[in-house]
Amino acid sequence: MKYETQKIALAFFAVAMGLFALQIVFGIMAALVYVMPDFLSQFMPFNVIRVSHTNLLIVWLLIGFMGCTYYLMPEEAECEIHSPMIAYLQLGIFVIAGVSALVCYQLGIYEGREFLEQPFFVKVLITVSFLMFLFNTSMTLIKGRKTTINLVLMLGLWLAAVFWLFAFYNPGNLAVDKLYWWWVVHLWVEGVWELIMASLLGYLLIKMSGVDREIIEKWLYVIVGLSLFSGLLGTGHHYYWIGAPKYWQAIGSIFSTLEVIPFFAMVVFAFVMFWKGSRNHPNKAAMLWTLGCPTVAFFGAGVWGFMHTLSFINYYSHGTQVTAAHGHLAFYGAYVMCILGVISYAMPHLRRSLPYNQVLNMWAFWIMTASMCFMTFTLTFAGAVQTHLQRVMGMNYMEVQDQLGLFYAMRLGTGVAVAIAAGLLLYAFFGPTRNTQTAGSATANASAH
Repeated sequence: MKYETQKIALAFFAVAMGLFALQIVFGIMAALVYVMPDFLSQFMPFNVIRVSHTNLLIVWLLIGFMGCTYYLMPEEAECEIHSPMIAYLQLGIFVIAGVSALVCYQLGIYEGREFLEQPFFVKVLITVSFLMFLFNTSMTLIKGRKTTINLVLMLGLWLAAVFWLFAFYNPGNLAVDKLYWWWVVHLWVEGVWELIMASLLGYLLIKMSGVDREIIEKWLYVIVGLSLFSGLLGTGHHYYWIGAPKYWQAIGSIFSTLEVIPFFAMVVFAFVMFWKGSRNHPNKAAMLWTLGCPTVAFFGAGVWGFMHTLSFINYYSHGTQVTAAHGHLAFYGAYVMCILGVISYAMPHLRRSLPYNQVLNMWAFWIMTASMCFMTFTLTFAGAVQTHLQRVMGMNYMEVQDQLGLFYAMRLGTGVAVAIAAGLLLYAFFGPTRNTQTAGSATANASAH
């Protein structure tokens, strides 16, 4: 490796992938409940399984973002990380917070706000860890080189921390609560996280395509501008039915439609850069994840989001399995694939070996991506049937659920396939390596790429 402190990222990647595997386990358990309603009902109710599944998603993605930042920041800033001790300490605090949250959920101790169910002391620990991370990386940036990549990345991370503070605001009025609740949930995943995603993609494209940095950075400015412009007011599509003024239906519909544009721009960005690039990079698996990320994100976040974002459609479809279909493919494409792309690129350097287990990694890519796409289709069809029977025909909720058993069984099958792919990926990342390099040749290889 060119910079010794890049190895900090290895600990973050290991923890993130462990939590990713645990998230999939809880996801399969939740899918089993849809097929066998009494599954674990006495031991672990469905609401506990679900909150564990969704919270693990957020936690492992955040740890993954931190690991990606610790890996690329030394190269972009051209200096070592400010304090490795702070990095490992804040990882420990974050892990303690995550484990504490899971234990509290099993004991029935949580707040009733989706994605923000963490008890107050857990939120405090997460905040402390995040501030330590931001201090460490910002100090590295201050004393090092400033590039568009690391500036946009740090802007996204700082804004994520700012909007996280609204998790502590819990007003008694339900409509006001929902209004500000979306300032965390929406403005993270459809706003500032897109900045993080775009900067990580830009970094990978610079390293693997061979295209001049200035060209990639110009694209990055355009994508960031589009993301912030559409994402901020796009929050309005969550205000349709919570008691907010009616004008939010027009604002939400218009700006949510525009949210498709930055995701499409990312697809064009990635493929044009690889098409223009002259470098035949040896890490084919990382290239596959890098190209797959904006493509799947465009369909999951862009197309599937657009399918039910207009107010006169959302009136019928909100809260159905259509939302679940959009959420699964959007999170997977935009953020899961992005982090897995960075890990695929970084692991050969971190473990001082040439790109290894690439075929296994690429098999994992295709199995996991195909499974997530099939899961999205099954949930979409389930949502369409649910919308018609429940919202148009007027059947009650439980009667409709009885009609969706086949879709839920297929969703369970795709979840098992995702778990198999995750196992392959974990082995590819952390299993035995081949072509082990000496420290000197590893450094030379990292420098060359």
